[in-house]
Amino acid sequence: MEESISGFKVRGDWSTVVEHGERVTRALRDAGVHDPDHDYGARFARAFEEWEEWRPKAHETLERDVSEKTADQASVEEGKGEKAGKDPDEDIKTAGEKLSESYEQLEEDDAEAAVDNWKESIDYVARAADSASRKALRRVEDTVYQNVMTQLAPYYFDNELVSANIQQSARGNDNGESFVFEVNVNDDVLKDDVSESLASYEDEVDRWHVVTEKDTEAAEAIEGAEPPPEPEDNSKSTTN
Repeated sequence: MEESISGFKVRGDWSTVVEHGERVTRALRDAGVHDPDHDYGARFARAFEEWEEWRPKAHETLERDVSEKTADQASVEEGKGEKAGKDPDEDIKTAGEKLSESYEQLEEDDAEAAVDNWKESIDYVARAADSASRKALRRVEDTVYQNVMTQLAPYYFDNELVSANIQQSARGNDNGESFVFEVNVNDDVLKDDVSESLASYEDEVDRWHVVTEKDTEAAEAIEGAEPPPEPEDNSKSTTN
């Protein structure tokens, strides 16, 4: 691992990338960022969850999984309507209802209430337009990012806790090196804590066990192995 002002960097194959992400995650967890009751956790617990979701896993690939997750986290944030769980059509319907109420109140000479409902109607129309435009923009972003930008720029992650990027080398060398993965902790004090933890792992952990998903069916299919036999039922009774 190389450490510099821009972060903690490794070069190697996919397992090296995955291990580096796990070590950084372990160091952040040891510092308490996952615990809302901890000083760091109070600030970074949600950001830690986002990093935990994005970091490369052993069962994933760069082109498929990390590309998709990068496009997701890089996309436009949700607007007010989306955060409220409302589709644009729902907001348009509500806007129409508010406008109808406004006309009724005008007929009843309740000008103040009519104006309030008219303003709410405009707000709902604006929220619907905002939601629709955000969704459309995300579709464009996903297509452009996954099919174009990843050919020009590294796969990246960025929030208030961590900034990270993975680049695939033009070709691997004799040692199987094919990726460059750099992770930076954005809080300077926390970064020092993470640095100390990473150094201790280098000294104390002889062999890091990369976490992998268990998929026995896939393994059997790949290896051509027969499934284990069903256990014999020795409880059968006999009658004379």
